[in-house]
Amino acid sequence: MGEVNYQIELPSFTGRNVPIAEIAKAIGKDAQYVRVGLQKGILKFGYAFKMENSSEYNYFCPDKKVWEEIGYFKEVPRAV
Repeated sequence: MGEVNYQIELPSFTGRNVPIAEIAKAIGKDAQYVRVGLQKGILKFGYAFKMENSSEYNYFCPDKKVWEEIGYFKEVPRAV
């Protein structure tokens, strides 16, 4: 039999922090669902950070990790 050669073209990842609202829209959930899922470690495509002496979280959802976990990617032109 002949050799089969599969080539997969990957998106152009930039490390962009995908906004929570954008992810929520892509998966058909509201933003609070995504935030709580990240805080509890249930959703694996990003990180929720809470600084000491603060009640607010910061979120980091790199585009590659979002794509790997939910298959969503949006190319955004880089600012020059």
